[in-house]
Order: sequence, then structure tokens, then C-alpha cells
Amino acid sequence: MTSTFFAFDTVDEDPGGPRGGRRRSRRLLPGIVLLVILVLGGLYVAAFVFSSDRLPRGTVVAGVDLGGQRPEQAEVTLRDALRDKMSMPIDVVVGDRKFRINPERAGLEVDIPASVAQVPVGRSWNPADMWEEVVGGTSYEPVVVTVDDLLHKRMQKIADAVDEAPVDGAVTFTGDTARPTYPEQGSELDVDAATDAVRAAYLHGSAVSLDLQPVDGDVTSAAVSRAMERFANPAMAAPVTLSLDGEQARLQPSEFATALSMESRNGRLVPQVDGDVLLDLVKQQLPLKKVDPVDATVRIRGGKPVVVPARKGLAPDADALEKVFLDLVATTGGPRRAELPTKGARPDVTTADARKLGIRQLVSEFTTYYPRAHYRNVNIGRAASLIDGTVLAPGETFSLNGTVGERSRDNGFTKGWIISDGVYAKDFGGGVSQVATTTFNAAFFAGLEDVEHHPHSFYIDRYPVGREATVAWPDVDLKFRDDTKYGVLIQTIVRPSTAHSRGALTVRMWSTKVWDIRARTGDRYGFTKPSTRHLSGPGCEPNKGYAGFQIDVTRVFRKHGHRKIDHAEGMHTTYQPSDTVVCRP
Repeated sequence: MTSTFFAFDTVDEDPGGPRGGRRRSRRLLPGIVLLVILVLGGLYVAAFVFSSDRLPRGTVVAGVDLGGQRPEQAEVTLRDALRDKMSMPIDVVVGDRKFRINPERAGLEVDIPASVAQVPVGRSWNPADMWEEVVGGTSYEPVVVTVDDLLHKRMQKIADAVDEAPVDGAVTFTGDTARPTYPEQGSELDVDAATDAVRAAYLHGSAVSLDLQPVDGDVTSAAVSRAMERFANPAMAAPVTLSLDGEQARLQPSEFATALSMESRNGRLVPQVDGDVLLDLVKQQLPLKKVDPVDATVRIRGGKPVVVPARKGLAPDADALEKVFLDLVATTGGPRRAELPTKGARPDVTTADARKLGIRQLVSEFTTYYPRAHYRNVNIGRAASLIDGTVLAPGETFSLNGTVGERSRDNGFTKGWIISDGVYAKDFGGGVSQVATTTFNAAFFAGLEDVEHHPHSFYIDRYPVGREATVAWPDVDLKFRDDTKYGVLIQTIVRPSTAHSRGALTVRMWSTKVWDIRARTGDRYGFTKPSTRHLSGPGCEPNKGYAGFQIDVTRVFRKHGHRKIDHAEGMHTTYQPSDTVVCRP
């Protein structure tokens, strides 16, 4: 078998030709790029591997070199280096005033951990962090903080000391003249900017100079001049006449000046007048009492309750008077006269209100007697007169102290015997407890709610046992509430004592009868023996003692006209023994 071979000649291209050079460059370029990537990648990985947990060399915080230190070590170094600076006081100069700020009291301090934490530390893939680790750190400002806004508060106190408020334009009325006050510029400290300036000066040991900012008032000179020309000068130029029912009140500028003023409002001076002050001036010349309203009430006439009708009044209108008066005083070249404006004045209690109270009949009555004594006639009579005619609306509470007032000479009382610390003594209002006891029993049998009553410390035999009350100004009171749906009228009748007869006090309650009341009084028990006291002095009053005891009283309620008991209330009283008093010289 014969084999046939084919032979080919190979011909090399000219390596020096242009095509040959380009082909070699294309083969070399990818290799070069790959080599560069490998080198840079190696350096990048090496930088990551060799980065540490220390601050970059050359790192400076607040002027302190911390390079190469671990963060916890850097915090100690920074704190030690700044210790003196952090406590260094800061001088603040405002004009010719100088203030010293203690950083600690002002809440200024350096946050050491935060100041160190702002420096990048440890392995990081961030090229910037790697570059800083290789070539060295940079300089950082400290992190300054203010605690609880104390620095701002301190600067506000400085502002309060140096600020000068502007003098605002104003107009005042004195005597018969209007006087202008022209504005003056003030100055103030910008507290926010001042706070920032002091914070920036912290740790640098330098004084801080602060400037005051000019401040203008609301009312300008032009506004003052306009107010004087248009209102103030005309207002004080002539008197004003106000009339009512043919009567006239002529008010001179020197009189009504006290009622005039000008108020700053949106940069303008606006006229103002006090209507109440004007009315007081008018009342000095006009009899205005005749137009006051009168409340309806209930009085005993001919031995029975009668409704006294209300009367409407015609009261001066202070609000309307203000407008009328301002128009009058601004008038020039004409009469300054006007009718005094009035408005219908309604009574607080109308006739219909009084009728609705249902005060129609006597529902209870109680009388007590007292021995002859001038002070008793005076004090019992005065207290009874103050209570007489009192009308309680449904739900209202009566207070003897609130109605009678303080027992004093100015209130018509005199001195008499009272019980003080278990013995007799003299003071104003002696005998008023007789009024309290009598009024209490009248309220007791009217079925009214017992709110507060206080028995005497020891028993006095002219009073009903277990059903008596004492009072003392201002704390020991007698109170009862009208807990019915009807009103109650209290009537008092006094028969003074004479040389030949005892005095008597009667208290009556008028209303619509709701309850029939009976009292059940138990036997005395729990007796206690008196002691003997040896006293001296001009106020000593001898006394023959007697025993104390306890007693119970029951108030039984039946609905009016019914025999069946509705309910009952018990009262327990403990009387102390009345001590024997021996008066020594």
C-alpha cells in the first residue's frame, strides 16, 4: 500500500512589521492589567490584615496626641490632659459688666468617650480608614456637651441683669392734664448666640465679649403725637355732663382723669375708660340708689307669712357708659352732654321664686328662758335680731356663726359669762348659746337635717337635757340644712328680762309641714364625780359642782298627719362634771 504525504512550507511574518507589533501588545495588555490588580489587591488585603485596634498614629483630639493608643487608654489620657482646662472658668464681658461662669455649674463638660469614638479604630475595608492608618491620623475637636440646658439658663440670668427694656411711648392723665411719654430705645442680649459663643470658648481660656442688640418699643413717637392730638388733649379740654331722671352730674377733667388711660395695641395708643370708676364719680352727685332692684322675700305680717314682691330696678350700664363717655370727651367745639345709659336690673329673687318656696304655716316653735342679766338682754337680743327673717331655700344650710358674725363690740355685743376650760369666765357674746340652743330645738322639731351642733361641756339645767347647743367664734358653730322641698323662714321673738321676770326667747320655723316630730329622752347614766379647783384672780367665779353623766335622745319622724313611724335618729351626749371652784384671795 502506498502512502502519500503532503508537505507545506511555513513562512514567518516580519516581526518588525506593523501588524506583528500590534498583535504582541494585545497579548501583553491583559497580563499587565491583571498584574496591577493583583498587586493592588494584595496591598489592600495587607492593609486590612495589618490594621490594628489602636488610634492611627498622629491622631490629635483637643490638642492632645493620642496616636497609637487603644481607645480606653486614649480616654484616660484625654481626661487627664483636659482636667484643668475643663474646670477653668470663662469670663463673659457685656459692655462694662463682667461675669464669671463656672463650667461645672453651667453644665459644660467634654464627652470624653464620644470625643475618642469619633476616631476610626480597628480593621476596616473602608479605603479612607486604611489610608489614615498608613499615613497617620488627623486632628479632631472635642465633643462638648451642655447638661440640662444649664448654660442657656445661666446666660438668661446674665441677660436679665444687662438687658435694658425700651421705654415705650405712652400717654398718661394726671390732674387736668394729659402728659406724653416719648419712646427710648432699649438693648438686650441674644441668649442663643451668647450660649453658642461661650460653648465655643470652652477649653480655650479666653474671655468672651458679647454685644447687646438694640430693641425698639411698640409705640413710636409719631403714635404718641397722634394720640395727644386726636384724643388726649381734646379729652382734657372741658367738663362732661351726664344726666339721669332730670338730675345732672358734671364731671371736671381733674375728676375723670383717674378713669382715663391709653392702651398700646398693635403700635397704636387706644383710648380706654373704666366705667366702674366713672359710675362711682357719678354716684357722688346723683341719687342712684332709687333705681336699685329689690329681691322678693317672705315676712311675717299679722301673724302669718306674706310674700313681699320683688321690684325691678334701673341700673346704670357701665359698659354702655364707656362708649358714650369716650365719644363725649373726643368732641371739640360743642356741648359735652349725654344721658347716663341704663339697663333694666332684675332682682336675684323674683316674686314667683318667693312663692315657690311654699312658706305657708308654722311648722315648729321652741322657747327657752333665762335669768335676769343686762348682758343677756343685750347679747341674746342682738343675735336674735340678726337671725330674724332668715329665709333658707331648699338644700341651703344655715350657719349661726355665718349669720350672726363675730361677737364683738363693733357688732353690737357686750361681755358676759361664758364657759371656758370647764369654768365660768367673762368674754364678748356671753348668752349667745341660749340663742343657739333655742334655734337648734326649733330646727330639731321642724325635722331639718342636723349638720353640726355641740353640747355644752357640762349640763345647764335651764336647757333641755341632751338637746342643747353652744357656739364660739369662729370654729364652734351650729348648722342645719333645709332638706325638704320647701323654703324655711326663721322668726325670733325676744322678751327681755326685768327686775320681776325672766327673759324669754322664742324661735319659730315657718314652711310647709312635712314631718311630725317627737323626742324620746332616756334616763341619765354613767355618772362622774366633780373635782374641786382652787383658783385666784379678778376673773374667778365660785361654783358649787355637780356630777356629769351620759344621756341618749331619739328624734322620731312621722310624715305629717300619719301615725306610723317613718324613721328615727339617735343623739348621744356626754356631759362632764361641773367642778367646784374655790376662789382664793
